[in-house]
Amino acid sequence: MDNIKILDGGAAEELIRLGKTEFLIYKDPLWTAGLLHTDPDAILTLHKSFLRAGAEIILTVSYQASIEGFMKHLNITEEEACGLIKKSVYIARQACKEVAQETGREESKVAGSVGPYGACLHDGSEYTGKYMDSVSTEELQTWHRPRLTALSEAGVDMVAIETIPAQLEAEAVVSLIEKEFPGMKAYVTFSCRNGEETCRGEKFCDAIKSVCSSENVIAVGVNCTGPQYITSLLKSIQGLNIQKPILVKPNSGEMWNSGKGWYDKETCPDLSEKVQEWTELGATWIGGCCRIYPADIEKMKNKIYDLQKHK
Repeated sequence: MDNIKILDGGAAEELIRLGKTEFLIYKDPLWTAGLLHTDPDAILTLHKSFLRAGAEIILTVSYQASIEGFMKHLNITEEEACGLIKKSVYIARQACKEVAQETGREESKVAGSVGPYGACLHDGSEYTGKYMDSVSTEELQTWHRPRLTALSEAGVDMVAIETIPAQLEAEAVVSLIEKEFPGMKAYVTFSCRNGEETCRGEKFCDAIKSVCSSENVIAVGVNCTGPQYITSLLKSIQGLNIQKPILVKPNSGEMWNSGKGWYDKETCPDLSEKVQEWTELGATWIGGCCRIYPADIEKMKNKIYDLQKHK
């Protein structure tokens, strides 16, 4: 367990806890990325919250960011839009430096969030991969290229190709990195609809296998998926003999309805109580996604430390 790394949790809900309104976060077509333009200090505070909780790798708020999206919704130039994506890295880096100085701990790493193409469509298709019916590999790469370029130029430690619902999109982004960003490190995580399949319906083990052999990919796994499915998903890749870190960042397990918001919290497991099970199945990079707060990350970190002391 000495090689376990602690990751951060969900940005949107922590920003709401810190004072941003739910309307601002969920109704804004840019989601949390819009705050890079309107309130960068809120993003700095967000990152510091997770870093103080023990996160060793934090995500930039570029999940929903795109050149086209920034230009359209903020009425800015292409150059300014590119600058905002770079700003997401600079703010995260600043937070890492400040908390390292504050705590005396080693400076944490910054992963540039690279969300799926469907996130820019605002139709929920990032949760199903339905957009893959009408978009080609070339179109996906054309769309992803500017954000990868900006993140690379900003000096990100790695990119997080995250919440990907479809195997083919992950393959397209990894292939693009191999060809045009050969020095870039990346981790790839899929969102899954059950204990065996990605949200698009491919076998999770096949999706993992399809990207795992790339030298640019330094970790693989699952995120933005109900915690009740994580154990089964980890078991499904046991036969792959993966020689890279396996990453899990589940959501809280709560359900979402646009009319009533989040619900069924009382039925959700305490993620810290699942840590031992997941690490025994090979997970070594552990954090959270939607509705996972700094307190949850700290609790998981403390559970891991406790397991390390008694191993």
